[in-house]
Amino acid sequence: MKRIVLLVTVFVLACASASAQGMLGRLKERAKEAVENNIGNKVEEGINSVFNRNKNQNNEQEAAKPANSQEAAEEAVGETVDFAAIQAKSDFKRGGTVFFNDELKGEQMGEFPSKWDLLSGSEVEVVNIKGVNAIKMEGGRIQPLMEEKFYLPEEFTIEFDVLSQPAQEGSGWDATLNIVLKAEEGADAFDIRTSVETHTLNNPSGGYYGIGWGWGARNPNDDTIDGEPGTATIARVFKKNDWNHIAISFNKRAFKMYLNYERIVNIPNMKQPRSWYMEGYSDSKKGVYVTNIVMAKGAVELYERNATDYSSVVEKAIVETGKFVTNNILFETGKATLKPESMEEIQKVADYMKKNPGARFEVQGHTDNSGSDKVNDPLSQERAEAVVKALEGLGVDPFNLRPVGKGSHEPVADNGTEAGRAQNRRVEFIKK
Repeated sequence: MKRIVLLVTVFVLACASASAQGMLGRLKERAKEAVENNIGNKVEEGINSVFNRNKNQNNEQEAAKPANSQEAAEEAVGETVDFAAIQAKSDFKRGGTVFFNDELKGEQMGEFPSKWDLLSGSEVEVVNIKGVNAIKMEGGRIQPLMEEKFYLPEEFTIEFDVLSQPAQEGSGWDATLNIVLKAEEGADAFDIRTSVETHTLNNPSGGYYGIGWGWGARNPNDDTIDGEPGTATIARVFKKNDWNHIAISFNKRAFKMYLNYERIVNIPNMKQPRSWYMEGYSDSKKGVYVTNIVMAKGAVELYERNATDYSSVVEKAIVETGKFVTNNILFETGKATLKPESMEEIQKVADYMKKNPGARFEVQGHTDNSGSDKVNDPLSQERAEAVVKALEGLGVDPFNLRPVGKGSHEPVADNGTEAGRAQNRRVEFIKK
């Protein structure tokens, strides 16, 4: 500043002398340069200050990140995974005939779930969590309430949703769900026991696993599993603090297990399971939560080296039986309105028909015997027409489709049981 004042003073004095005009020009230029340099330095200092502050903040954030790439990947899991794409590529398909389905609708909160039986423990009840009706287990073993003691066919799927939760601080294991598939009683009874640690699903790290399993011949009165247990890597496909879909498929000898439709266990040969139960334990009041339990007859295709290579389950059924029968096309109760989850099954038929444009089908709607023929006959016709309309919307020529309502007149199972009624509610595509 002193320098600027001095220069200005010289400038004023120089103005009195015409002979100083040359010096005046030079002094003006130097004054201008001094001011600009002073401002420029201040601006540069300000920019450097902001840059250094941001750099320090970034360094602090980097230091707070997980120490290795595995932990960093786990931190991002559940936020970047495309679960829809995983499901689309999965080989898992629900069995074609549902014989047990429990969404826990209409259950009274706090009561024992009506479609289940208690094997041991007592802390089992129906609750509503995250807006969903679910079975809560703090320390109990339950099995489906079935009319027959051994009810699993040689090909079956079992599905349910389990809630993953953060571990309680100071907890050793917090919450575990065991799923046990049992053979008939005998000296060489066979179990597969699968443990789902629900808090580990939520935040796996280090040597923890989300799903462990073991199998072998054992004494049915002994809770231990013979042989070495296995572990499944699940870090890529779990959903944090959310519902995770567990699916099991057994086909004659092959056992497969899926987490959110990605296969995590694959056993090529094991003994036929005939029943199953699940048990949930928690060392806190948090509990274990399961919902949407479905059992169905049918399973993932059995891999055999020389098997015929069918491009789809629809093609296989048409080649072998001349028709495709499914219980996976679902409607609103008492209506011909398709549920959204039905479109996956309808898409299979559309894909087959577009691949085989000369194929013609009679689309038959079948109901159980709940209600009168006066209601069921037109309802089944409307449902068959709804399926045809959905196929047309997927690009199928409706000329090759003829909707026919069969009502409850052609049952394939006993309408006296819930399992039988579930089999009778179906759609059949009869090739003509």
